[in-house]
Amino acid sequence: MNNTGVQAREVDVVVVGAGQAGLSSAYHLRRTGFEPERDFVVLDHAPRPGGAWQFRWPSLTYGKVHGMHSLPGMELEGADPARPSSEVIAEYFAAYERAFDLRVRRPVEVTAVREGTGGRLLVETSGGVWSARALINATGTWDRPFWPRYPGQETFRGRQLHTAQYPGPEEFAGQRVVVVGGGASGTQHLMEIAPYAAATTWVTRTPPVFREGPFTEEFGRAAVALVEERVRQGLPPRSVVSVTGLPLNDAIRQALADGVLDRRPMYDRITPDGVEWEDGHHVAADVILWATGFRAVIDHLAPLRLREPGGGIRVEGTRAVADPRIQLVGYGPSASTIGANRAGRAAVRDIRRLLAEVPAGA
Repeated sequence: MNNTGVQAREVDVVVVGAGQAGLSSAYHLRRTGFEPERDFVVLDHAPRPGGAWQFRWPSLTYGKVHGMHSLPGMELEGADPARPSSEVIAEYFAAYERAFDLRVRRPVEVTAVREGTGGRLLVETSGGVWSARALINATGTWDRPFWPRYPGQETFRGRQLHTAQYPGPEEFAGQRVVVVGGGASGTQHLMEIAPYAAATTWVTRTPPVFREGPFTEEFGRAAVALVEERVRQGLPPRSVVSVTGLPLNDAIRQALADGVLDRRPMYDRITPDGVEWEDGHHVAADVILWATGFRAVIDHLAPLRLREPGGGIRVEGTRAVADPRIQLVGYGPSASTIGANRAGRAAVRDIRRLLAEVPAGA
């Protein structure tokens, strides 16, 4: 019995989330001798397999996905590039779960992770309470879209929506659309919407950086190192894309030439019928689309008080510095698909070491 008054089920490891990071972690647990349901459990709040991919907009076809790396032990092959990525990747994740018998429990919402007794963690969920010796947090960012605040936002008479709610370009036919954000989503939305909309305006806080040349391994390592340094200092992670810039491909070049990617600096206020800059320049708008990114989903870890004064969790590799029982996979430098695979392996290695050092019941 625990402090919730509910009998907790005991396992060695709880994995929270069954996207790329969670499935990679579960695979490595299984491969090193942990049995699902007996030694570890995977909890996922989504209704079906697919991680955040299952919620992506239909026009994001598999061919438009940048750098989707296969999960360990099973390649994603022969996918039709014209199919929605939400379908392709959801089917692949479902097949992966079956192939390795990962027995993901869903939908299960993890509400809090607390200190238990005997050095264990209590994981409180909509499906009961688990008592674990270690936890792999692989919750990603999709469920926490970031909405910046600007004066006059509540007065806008048009529609405001975030990338997380993006329905595809057809819905913006004949409308004047302001797209906010300089990342990959913002540019993709603009290029899709422009042929349908009456007008588009692109605004970003800082000038976008377009990257010429191939994305080399050396360049990728340098970018990851910059993100890694932030989480080592306990600062909120930035995305890897934010330090790599945007790849200058043929579609981007054409959009630049056509004036679709004609960036304006961030406006100063929102008015009932549009957006306005300090110099009085006004752009009329029916829709403001916030392609402003996401933040890490870690509020359920709040009872453990892992956050640093800088606002993030200090992480060395994948291990929370303040509590070595907590592994954060898909957080900061491991938020890319290939990073999540490597981090899943590293997290399991760390956990095996921890469990060997601290015997059960110690």
